[in-house]
Amino acid sequence: MNPLTYSFQQAFQELFDITVDASELHIQACSSEHDKDYTLILFPWVKKLNKTPEEIASLLGAKLLAQNSISGYQLVKAFFNFDVPNDYWFNLLKSTAGAQGHLPEDPEHPSKKEKILIEYCSPNTNKPLHLGHIRNILLGWSVNKILKAIGNEVETTQVINDRGVAICKSMLAWKLWSGGETPESSGIKSDHFVGRYYVLFETKFQEEYNNWLQSQSAHDIYEIKFPGTDAKEFKSKFKNEYFNTISPLGEEIRKMLLAWESNDPETLSLWKQMNQWVYTGFDHTYKRLQVSFDYTYYESQTYILGKDIIQHGLEKGTFYKESDGSTWVDLESRGLDKKILMRMDGTSVYITQDLGTASQRHERHQANKYIYVVGDEQDYHFKVLFETLRLLGLDFAEHLYHLSYGMVDLPEGKMKSREGNVVDADDLIEKVIEEARSGAEERGEIAVLSATEQESIFNKIGLAALKYFILKVHPRKRMLFDPKEAVDMQGHTGPYIVNAYVRIQSILRKQTELKSFEENAIELNRNERTLIRMVAEYGNVMRTSAKDLDPSHLANYLYQLAKEFHRYYHDYSILNADTEDLKFFRMFLSKHVSEILKQGMDCLGIEMPDRM
Repeated sequence: MNPLTYSFQQAFQELFDITVDASELHIQACSSEHDKDYTLILFPWVKKLNKTPEEIASLLGAKLLAQNSISGYQLVKAFFNFDVPNDYWFNLLKSTAGAQGHLPEDPEHPSKKEKILIEYCSPNTNKPLHLGHIRNILLGWSVNKILKAIGNEVETTQVINDRGVAICKSMLAWKLWSGGETPESSGIKSDHFVGRYYVLFETKFQEEYNNWLQSQSAHDIYEIKFPGTDAKEFKSKFKNEYFNTISPLGEEIRKMLLAWESNDPETLSLWKQMNQWVYTGFDHTYKRLQVSFDYTYYESQTYILGKDIIQHGLEKGTFYKESDGSTWVDLESRGLDKKILMRMDGTSVYITQDLGTASQRHERHQANKYIYVVGDEQDYHFKVLFETLRLLGLDFAEHLYHLSYGMVDLPEGKMKSREGNVVDADDLIEKVIEEARSGAEERGEIAVLSATEQESIFNKIGLAALKYFILKVHPRKRMLFDPKEAVDMQGHTGPYIVNAYVRIQSILRKQTELKSFEENAIELNRNERTLIRMVAEYGNVMRTSAKDLDPSHLANYLYQLAKEFHRYYHDYSILNADTEDLKFFRMFLSKHVSEILKQGMDCLGIEMPDRM
C-alpha cells in the first residue's frame, strides 16, 4: 500500500474513529498555482464528519505533521494541499526504479490475467494499405503490447478479406484490360498494382452507369419507381440496384463470384495470383511499420464454416428463408433489424464468413476475450454479429468486444478507395521519414555517424512522428490527418518525446559512471518532486490504458513526462550541479525518466534512437 495513503487512513482512524478505504481518499497532484505536492479533497468528509473544512484540515495537519508524514500544508476552500518529506520521494523513486522491463503488480488493485486474441488490420486483397489501415494497425499493435506489459497472454491475428465482390472487381478489370501486365513488368509495388485495377473497374463501371442513365430504360425506371425524385437523387439511389440487376459489368462480377465458389480452375488460378501479389506488398508494409501477426485467417476458408453454421441455424429454426431463397435472421426483438445471412443464389455475404471466423477462432484459441479492431462505420455490423452468435447459444459470444475507432479524414475531405483518393500507407511512411531526414540534416547533429546509422535514425524519428500522431488521439474520435502537423518536430509530437530521451542519453554518454549519493545531503526542488511523482504514476497509466483499450492515455502521459523533463533540463544543471551528491541524484532521476519514456514508447510501437 502507498505509505501516504496509509498515513491518512491511520489519521482518520485515530482522529475520527472511522475506517477509511483507500478508494475514498481523493488524493491527487496539487495544482501548480498552490506550490504544494498533493491535494486531499475534503468535500466528501464535511458531511460525513459533521465538521467544517477548517476543522478537518487543522486536525489532520497537526496529526500528520507530528508523525512526519507531511512537511507542510495549506487549506484552500475545501482542498487540503500539502507537501511530503524528502524521504517519501526517495523511497518512491527507489520503489519504481527497479521495475524496468516489466510492470509490477498493484497490490491494491490486482488485475485479472487473461488470454486475449486481438484482430486488427484485416485488409481486402483488392487494394494496398492506406491511412485508415495505419490507424487500425497502430491501435491494435499498441493495445497488444500494453496488455502484454501488464501480464496478459495476448495473441494477434488478422483476417484477410480475400474473396467477394470487391476482389472480383480487381480480377475482372485485370482480365479485361491489363494485356497481361504484371507488377514486375510495370515496376509498380505489387499491392498498388492490384489496387490500380480496382480503381479502373470503378471508373469503367461509372462510365457504363452514366451512359445508361441517358437511355430510355433509365427514364422509364425513373418515372415508375422514383416519382418526385430529382435526377441527382435518382442517380445516387439506383446505382447499387443497377449494378446488381442491369449492369453488364455487374453480371460479369456475379458470374465470376459463382465460378469462384464453384472452384472453377481458371478463376481460382487468377484469384491466387492476384492475391499473392497483394500479400507480398502487405508484408513489405507491415515490416516497415514494425508490426506482425501470430495467426492469419482467410475468409476464403471461413465462409464455408459460416455456411454450415447458417444451415444449423435453419434446422433449429433460429434463421429463416425468404421466398426468393435468401437466408435471414430476425433480431427485431433484440432492438436491431432483420439481417440477410446468405444471398438467394447461395453465395455468402460478410456476416457469413464472420460467423465462421468467430467459431473457428474460439475452437482454436479458447481465449477469455476476443477483440475486433474495426472502424466505427461497422458498429452496427458487429452488434448484429454478436447478437446472432448469442441467438445461436454460443457461450463465447459474451466475450467478444468491438474496439471501434473513428475514421481518418484528410484536409480536403474523406478518403475514397474506389476513386483512388487515399493516402497510401507506403507513401505516408516515406513522407514522414523524408521529413525526419530533412530536419536532422539541418541540425547536423548526426553528421559524424555512418550513412547506415543515420538512415536508421531517420526511420525511427519519422515513424515516431507518424505513430504518436495517430495514437495520441482517443480511438473513438474521428481525426483529421494533416501531414505537416504529423511530422512537426516540435510541440505535442512523437519527436518531442524522443528528444527528451535523446537528451538524457547525451548526458549519460558524457558521464558514464553513476555513483551513489547521500539522500540527506539533497533538498529536492519542485521539478524533481514532480518528476518522481510522474514516473511513479506509470504503472497506473498502463493499467488504465489496458482497461480502456486506449493507448492515448499512455501517449499523453509520456508527452507530459517529456515536457516536465524538458522544463527541468532548462532550469537546472545536471552534470554541473552544485555538489557531487546532487549531480549523481539528478543523473539517477534522469536515467529513470529515460527508461520510462523508452518502455512507454515501446508499448506504442515506437523504437527510440539514441541520437537525433
